[in-house]
Amino acid sequence: MTAPSMFRAPARRILLLAASLALSACSGGGGGEMQMPPTEVNVATVVARSISQWDEFTGRIEAVESVEIRPRVGGYITAVHFEEGEVVEQGALLFTIDDREYRASAASARADVARAEARRRLAATELKRSETLVAARAVSAGELEGRQNEAVQADADVLSARARLEQAELSLGFTRITAPIAGRTSIARLRQGSLVGAGEPVLTTLVSLDPIYVAFQGDERAYLRYQSMARAGTRPSSRSADNPVRVALADETGFPHSGRMVFVDNAVDPATGTIFARAELPNPDGLFTPGLFARVQLLGSGKHDALLIHRQAVQTDQDRRYVYVAAPGEGGGFVALRKDVVLGSAVDGLVEVIEGLQPGDRVVVNGMRKIFFPGAPLAPLDVPMDAPNTIAASPEPTAATPAGEG
Repeated sequence: MTAPSMFRAPARRILLLAASLALSACSGGGGGEMQMPPTEVNVATVVARSISQWDEFTGRIEAVESVEIRPRVGGYITAVHFEEGEVVEQGALLFTIDDREYRASAASARADVARAEARRRLAATELKRSETLVAARAVSAGELEGRQNEAVQADADVLSARARLEQAELSLGFTRITAPIAGRTSIARLRQGSLVGAGEPVLTTLVSLDPIYVAFQGDERAYLRYQSMARAGTRPSSRSADNPVRVALADETGFPHSGRMVFVDNAVDPATGTIFARAELPNPDGLFTPGLFARVQLLGSGKHDALLIHRQAVQTDQDRRYVYVAAPGEGGGFVALRKDVVLGSAVDGLVEVIEGLQPGDRVVVNGMRKIFFPGAPLAPLDVPMDAPNTIAASPEPTAATPAGEG
């Protein structure tokens, strides 16, 4: 150890002792104790307002309608009529299948209908003639009965031929594969010249865009609480009411999108202790894409009065949470008063205080680290509760005065 470092600590102690003696002399030798100068801290008045509790869940965006496009008849694909990933209207042509075989079948079926109708007309004419002749006893009753049966069979043949024609025309129509819903297409999995069969394979998929669903799992405790409130009449069940939801995507702060509940499942999954639920959101700009992660807030209670503070003001002491409040001191000014608190849910960037604070309390929201013990003198600077780090104007400086001095 060098000589300067050996004498540095004793010198510092001597200076501190000298300063202490000087202060004692200034006090007139009465042994007065110096007061600690007040600590500047930002304080904000507790926010009191009527709120609704919102419960937060995680979910996924889902399409209201999602369709696999499959062929209904077999044949070779002759054309693909859409751009992959484009938005199409309901009824838009997507694929065509070679229809020559189906046009021929439809033409043959039309000919069968014409033939059956001709036989029916002939049978009706023969029956009418037989009815005239039987009155003149020119034909027997047995022959008349045969003519009647032939007319009935001719009517049945017409119905059968028309059914075959309808089937042939349906098959011909199925060679033109159209969009059953409006939405966005996926990739075309097969191209021109590919052979397909009835029902196989999937040619592309189509998802609707507006509105959109957000699906999430609610925990068992929340579900039981909602049921209890529904029975008490303080909050309607989401099965019977369009309870509001707020939604945010992964890159968004807050919950900027609003929707409504449309479905709650009929059973709790015993494996996870959760129940499936779904909300609906408008999506006119196509912001929501199926499969996206989403944060969901569901209205969890009716309106009630609450006290709110910024979460930054809350400190932790083992299993307790507490805040400092700027309270009037006995000799004037303000001192730090510790208050243990019980917190509730987050509300618009603040947190609800269930127990521990009163309306009008001025909570320290910035500068808590400078408070070393309860009762420390404070110089409070008022700031908004939702902006605890605002730079506020300092109060007029006051000189430290010895205790007991007027």
